[in-house]
Amino acid sequence: MLKYLHNIRWNRVLYLSLFFLGVIAVIIVMSLVNRKDNLQVCREVNIFIEGKEAFIDQGDISALISKSYGNIIGKPLLDIPLEKIEKTLKKLPYVSKATVHLDMDGILAINIAQREVVMRVINKNGREYYIDLNGLKVPTTLKYVPHVMIATGNIEEGYKNPLDSISSTLVKDLLRVTQFIENDELWSNQVVQVFVNNDKDIELVPRVGNQQLVIGTADSLDQKFSLLQTFYKEIIPKVGVDAYNKVNVKYAGQIICEKRGVWTFDDLHNPEKKVKNNTL
Repeated sequence: MLKYLHNIRWNRVLYLSLFFLGVIAVIIVMSLVNRKDNLQVCREVNIFIEGKEAFIDQGDISALISKSYGNIIGKPLLDIPLEKIEKTLKKLPYVSKATVHLDMDGILAINIAQREVVMRVINKNGREYYIDLNGLKVPTTLKYVPHVMIATGNIEEGYKNPLDSISSTLVKDLLRVTQFIENDELWSNQVVQVFVNNDKDIELVPRVGNQQLVIGTADSLDQKFSLLQTFYKEIIPKVGVDAYNKVNVKYAGQIICEKRGVWTFDDLHNPEKKVKNNTL
């Protein structure tokens, strides 16, 4: 008997015993956790909304969840459909991202990132919509009007469904022009609107002066805006802000100016002729 006990590998027995004790402990802990989960209810809902826009607020999200899933506060944690709530929030046209998390303390955390719009389009039929950074259409709302560039005039592309992509080359060009302006401090202060004329050329509506600034399409924008800068810095100081009716830079490397009234550069140095010609 002593010989038999001597031959037993006690280290192995000890390891196996500790292993089985560990398994039993894990089972007990998991049982307690599951029991706690079954008894735990949602105590609080925290909604965090990111982004510079204000299309939606915490009240909107809370009302939507209550309408779709009832009162979350007091509901057992296991009965809260986290994935469904996320999908519902992502369907909102003003939401770019949405995540829903639930911790063991019964707190439901909802994180939302709003879409950032960069342009408002009013087409020739009066249909309005926004364009976001990704070129997707976002519906307008009376609740919030963001401070973005407005595009009007002979624009045919309309609005059917939220988050549709831009389909026409013209609106894509308008978006490129708008983003170029917004990224330049000088032009973002000088240009208040973009307009599409009857020839489908893009025009800029200036803050100062009432001349037409024609740039045509969105190609060679650096060059075209450089020409316009030359016009404002070198020509306007000499002739006055309203001396020209139209300034056209749609053709490569050219500034074509159309006078307002009848005058010559010699008139600028002769006040009597300038008054007679009603130019400035």
